Amino acid sequence: MVREGMFLGDRYEIISQIGTGGMSDVYRALDHKLNRYVAVKVLKGEFSQDSNFVSKFVVEAQSAAGLSHPNIVNVYDVGNESGIHYIVMELVEGITLKSYIEKKGRLTFKEAVSIAIQVGMGIEAAHNNKIIHRDIKPQNIIISRDGKVKVTDFGIARAVTSNTISSSVMGSVHYTSPEQARGGYVDERSDIYSLGITLYEMVTGRVPYNAESAVTIAVMHIQEEMIPPSRFVDDLPVSVEQIILKCTQKNSDRRYHNVGDLVMDLKRSLVEPDGDFVNLQSDLYDNPTAVMSEADIKTIKERYPELNGSSQDDTPIEKNSYNDDDDYDDEDDDREVNPKLDKAIIALGIGAGVIILLILLYLGGNALGLFKFSGGGATKSSTSVADDKVQMIDITGKSYDEAKKLLNDLGLGIKQTKEEETDKYPKGYVISQSIQKGQTVAKNTTIEVAVSSGAASIVVPSVLGLEEQAAVNRLSDYKLRAVRDYKYDDNVEAGQVISQSPEEDEKAKEGDTVNLIISRGREDRMVTVPDLRGKSQASAKTLLESKGLKLGEVTNVYSETYKRGEVCEQSEAPGTSIMSGSVINISVSEGNTSVEVPNVLGQIEVQAKAMLKNSEFEVSVHYVAPEGESVGTVLKQEPAVGDYAPQGSTVTIYVGKNE
Repeated sequence: MVREGMFLGDRYEIISQIGTGGMSDVYRALDHKLNRYVAVKVLKGEFSQDSNFVSKFVVEAQSAAGLSHPNIVNVYDVGNESGIHYIVMELVEGITLKSYIEKKGRLTFKEAVSIAIQVGMGIEAAHNNKIIHRDIKPQNIIISRDGKVKVTDFGIARAVTSNTISSSVMGSVHYTSPEQARGGYVDERSDIYSLGITLYEMVTGRVPYNAESAVTIAVMHIQEEMIPPSRFVDDLPVSVEQIILKCTQKNSDRRYHNVGDLVMDLKRSLVEPDGDFVNLQSDLYDNPTAVMSEADIKTIKERYPELNGSSQDDTPIEKNSYNDDDDYDDEDDDREVNPKLDKAIIALGIGAGVIILLILLYLGGNALGLFKFSGGGATKSSTSVADDKVQMIDITGKSYDEAKKLLNDLGLGIKQTKEEETDKYPKGYVISQSIQKGQTVAKNTTIEVAVSSGAASIVVPSVLGLEEQAAVNRLSDYKLRAVRDYKYDDNVEAGQVISQSPEEDEKAKEGDTVNLIISRGREDRMVTVPDLRGKSQASAKTLLESKGLKLGEVTNVYSETYKRGEVCEQSEAPGTSIMSGSVINISVSEGNTSVEVPNVLGQIEVQAKAMLKNSEFEVSVHYVAPEGESVGTVLKQEPAVGDYAPQGSTVTIYVGKNE
């Protein structure tokens, strides 16, 4: 039984429970060895005696332990203590992508693509280590407070070997690939399919396949057409939709072959959202999938009896047993190939052959002079109109250097006449041209262009002193993104902004990040009281502040040990451990020499002052009513005649004086 305050492995102190799942609970814990907070995943007690569950739990630790990447939740340790099986992981303060989508409804394409890029980079790191995740879904993707996206839960991951892999354990049914649903061969492209479904959900706010029964959803993944996401999102860029469609092809050979290629296209879609650069076969939109027979569906139900249950996103799907000899049947892959597509490929091949033959015949005949035209010369290129004229091309959206090369190849020059701010094109890209595409222009003409200076500048507002969420909201209003860090501060209340970078009134661009330092309040920590004795008051104050302590009340006393002006006493003994921010009172020495006070009674005021100052005393004069003829003489002194007092102390004399 795990409870708050207990230690695991004599190292991890359980602080509080932060999550729970079907098989395990997750706790926030303090690693006392490295003095950092961690997440501890503990296998539930009812499963700890089941060797299959324990084995699966250990597989998660083994799968992720060798992975170290900014977009993967790190695994630090694994252990078993008194029947408690646990995994120690990086603690990520944030929200799951599933919760984030539910809160926002759907994400903008830029936000969705940015998240997908980070997820893809994490998956790519796993694939490079021969690990297939096999359960990519929004619930297993965490967005930290600083915007970092991390992939977690490698609980059903398996290492890739040279042998075929039978999908004995599957991910959540809404995101599972057709080959996983069929129990066939699983490789890196299965994770790409699941990431494609996740990207679909991010931009539309819904999963592409949904039904009351999980087995129905699994069959839909295998045989039904997916509704293009643009049906639900009017402003979805063409490139993003094509990326989603390529990721989610039912035939894995038609998907991206590796995550690196997918990430490259995702990055390019941010620069060219409506670009037609995704290598997607043109007939894939209307490519009907082979219809499954009742026998196929029966086989799926027999393999995965759990699929007949709930269709909730977090429903794990597992086979009853795993058989290493249950290799993938090549006939399964043949079923995925569209007969129409095969015929189209054959037809295209024949057509291409005919075209190549005609080109060869033309080139041969032209060389022999068999083909003559009215102009008597060779045909012009597509951009050439006459020897001294060319047809202008479109260079907008291209970098200045690329545009220059294209124009120079046509015999044209280029000149930048202005620079403009724009959100449409990156800095250094052409945004307009003086001669439009299709117009005829003489060779050696210089084409004037305007070049992007980047997104429009934004004046950064001040958020100093604001509460954390208020500061984030204010920056969001200016289309800026907040990245937060935290530190202790004795002077700023917890939760308020201590500093920001860029600072107020500095320039930024839309989407830029503003780094905020948020106060954690005063750090409650123990410090050791320094020895202040023998130091000056100023030195004592500086030393206290360096230790996180404050100088309190200062009193003056006489001391036989310390010189005048030196600290001779302190309220807390040196070496004592006290709370940071505590106040220390001190006493400062007035000196250590005591002498007999001279007798100045009956002396006139001037003589009395001179006698006392000669004995190194300060003098304070008070006037009182005279007695008899004692005007101007000392009637009384404090300290009294015969008393001793430290040199430099004050002697008060009372002098007779008429009103």
